[in-house]
Amino acid sequence: MNTAELKSDIHKLIDQLDNEQLLLEYYNEMKSLIQKDCVSAWDTLTDEQKKEIILSWEESEDEATLIENKEVFRRYKDML
Repeated sequence: MNTAELKSDIHKLIDQLDNEQLLLEYYNEMKSLIQKDCVSAWDTLTDEQKKEIILSWEESEDEATLIENKEVFRRYKDML
């Protein structure tokens, strides 16, 4: 589907809606996405946060470094 077809289909879907509240929600969401220029969550992270995520991903590839869910929840509970 090309850009023109997508726009046309979006217009058709919107034209089918009569619920003003739903239209307003779609409008606000689309407006927000356009204003943010579709910035990804990754782009909002600091370099340090990105490094931590990459390191976590790499560590998760090795089963020896994984921690059981029960242990994670126990540790988290103890922190509260």
